[in-house]
Amino acid sequence: MNERELLQHVCLAYQKILGKKLVGFYVHGSIAFGCFHWATGDIDFLAMVGAPLRQDEKEALIRLLLDLSDSTPPKGFEMSVILQQVCNPFVYPTPFELHFSNTHKSRAEADLPGFCRTMNGTDPDLAAHVTVLHSAGLTLYGQAIPAVFGEVPRACYVDSILADVNGAAAEIADNPVYITLNLCRVLAYVTDGAVLSKEQGGSWGLSHLPQAYHPLLSNALGAYRGTEGFTQTTLLSAFAADMTARIRTAQQSF
Repeated sequence: MNERELLQHVCLAYQKILGKKLVGFYVHGSIAFGCFHWATGDIDFLAMVGAPLRQDEKEALIRLLLDLSDSTPPKGFEMSVILQQVCNPFVYPTPFELHFSNTHKSRAEADLPGFCRTMNGTDPDLAAHVTVLHSAGLTLYGQAIPAVFGEVPRACYVDSILADVNGAAAEIADNPVYITLNLCRVLAYVTDGAVLSKEQGGSWGLSHLPQAYHPLLSNALGAYRGTEGFTQTTLLSAFAADMTARIRTAQQSF
């Protein structure tokens, strides 16, 4: 199955597991933006429910994703289940009923009941995901996005995306492609109000940032697309420091 077929399979299975409790099934991330790459992307979706999940429902939802692990891209699924009542008006930081990504895979495999009992709380990232839904999201099941998701206040979205780059200077050497492109995406928003994918952020950087950064950005884009390895390590620290300063300055006048 390709990524679209996997999403359709999961959506149909979630309908069977949750029945009328499932309000909608929505795709965000690189698939929604039309720039998904199997080698580097994950399959991002949100499921909205009208009532809290039971323990058996949580286990069934996660077990399905675990059973599909051998058929997914390397980064797997990233999903959250959220209650309809926290989406309109939008609550920030947003409570979630259940969350899963490859980061939690080994824990879920080792103790699925325990994982499902404790995997709930609030997640600032949901502000970014819902903003992307409004900009480019796909509805695979249920009510249209504007009907069930309230607008995310700009301050909440900015807080959400800034959290992703706050440690950029210290972390960029360990995760150069993601952080390089993400810094561009954040700067594009606080400068131009553009809601972009990581790949679109890198392209924006090529159009708006100094020529000296273009080899780094082109290499990051090539590595993200899976067409080349990442080799441009020399400018990483300087780039992260400069971009952090640009974001801070732009944010003050945003």
